[in-house]
Amino acid sequence: MLDTSTHTHFTMACQTDSGQVRDHNEDVVLVNDRIGLALLADGMGGYNAGEVAAQMAVDIIAEGTAKAFDAQKNGESLSKIDPATGLSRAGLVLREQVLRANDAIFESALNDPDCEGMGTTVVGALLTDRRLVVAHVGDSRCYRLRNGALMALTRDHSLLQEQIDCGEWKEEAARIFPHKNLVTRALGAERYVQVDLAEHFTEPDDLYLLCSDGLTDMLDDPQLAQLLLKETDGLAQKVARLVRAANDLGGRDNISAVLIGIAADPNARPAVIRKRRAA
Repeated sequence: MLDTSTHTHFTMACQTDSGQVRDHNEDVVLVNDRIGLALLADGMGGYNAGEVAAQMAVDIIAEGTAKAFDAQKNGESLSKIDPATGLSRAGLVLREQVLRANDAIFESALNDPDCEGMGTTVVGALLTDRRLVVAHVGDSRCYRLRNGALMALTRDHSLLQEQIDCGEWKEEAARIFPHKNLVTRALGAERYVQVDLAEHFTEPDDLYLLCSDGLTDMLDDPQLAQLLLKETDGLAQKVARLVRAANDLGGRDNISAVLIGIAADPNARPAVIRKRRAA
């Protein structure tokens, strides 16, 4: 896909899988290469409620971001920098849509007994002006692979991460932490949520990974890097390899991954708009 405002070429691929243990999938992924948007949500709550929260988050954020993208012709470009915040308009739009999703999920959980206590993580990425805007809440992550080195661009909002930050636990011991899946922020948990937002300049051949903890609980960062660095026919094969590897190691949770490749080739084949989830 060509981002016509920046002449940046990119491709996207995504996959979600219920894993080897769970009987249903509460992860939702979406990529829209027309506007350069990728979203991943990992739901939580009572029976099917997490699935509802994740779907709401993805739908609301995707719809609102697409409307802002389409309104560019009648107003300011999403790549324009806001002097008050130093953020691009794309960043402000993405954060606004995440907050809208939080409001809707919170109200639904408050008013519908079947949805009581539901919530979801979310990580979203939006390409504009040779930048990748990343917004996240919870412990779903965004990584960048550049020049063979994998780097986390997000920091988990989790009890485990808080324990690591205060020195109570070491990174290498994190896999045996007894409450590592407890998040400290989630969409729908409170009336207001703090959204972490960052903007990163992209370079040709960058590869960005968005993933749920069902992937990172099974594979550590060196394993992720090794799998991403293997030559394949395309991003879809890389995504499938990640999901398969997590399942081979036990697949204890739903597994989801989205890849965004920044291409130097002006003839890079576009991916179609996809919205996928496991049955």
